[in-house]
Amino acid sequence: MLRWSRLVAVLLLPLVASCAGIDPKVYANEQPAFDLRRYFDGTLEGHGLFIDRSGQVTRRFVVAVRGDWKGEVGTLNEDFIWSDGERETRVWTLAPEDGEGNGWRGTANNVIGAARGVVSGNTLNWKYAYALKSRDGSNYDIDFDDWMFRIDERVVLNRAVLTFWGFRVGEVLISFRKV
Repeated sequence: MLRWSRLVAVLLLPLVASCAGIDPKVYANEQPAFDLRRYFDGTLEGHGLFIDRSGQVTRRFVVAVRGDWKGEVGTLNEDFIWSDGERETRVWTLAPEDGEGNGWRGTANNVIGAARGVVSGNTLNWKYAYALKSRDGSNYDIDFDDWMFRIDERVVLNRAVLTFWGFRVGEVLISFRKV
């Protein structure tokens, strides 16, 4: 019986550990404040890379982002060019979820359901599931814990940790710059 309880504990440990995370409120006093509407209005360029679970950079990309707001609702058009020549377009629709402007909802192609975002200080944290099609044609629902940190008026650094069934499968790093 003791063996089974140890086995169960070992198998559940990654799932329990993946539930723990940083509360965005720890960044509440950091400046400059992240105003999602203001930063993602207009044209941005991003440069990024994907790091697999072993730490190897497997792909790089450049992304052009065009943000447009109609009242409280924003549309972000992202055009990616990957280092292997693949081109990808993602269109996000963003809307506030609360009257304070701290909670956000985002939808996009391949995002399962909706992304939930929280702004606190200079930080934006998105959590969402993404339907990822691998190069061999397999489909995987990958969980994103996506953090954006505003550095100054023009620069935001983005780090997203990707997990599958609670296991870390990779990381995406992006530097955004307003043009």
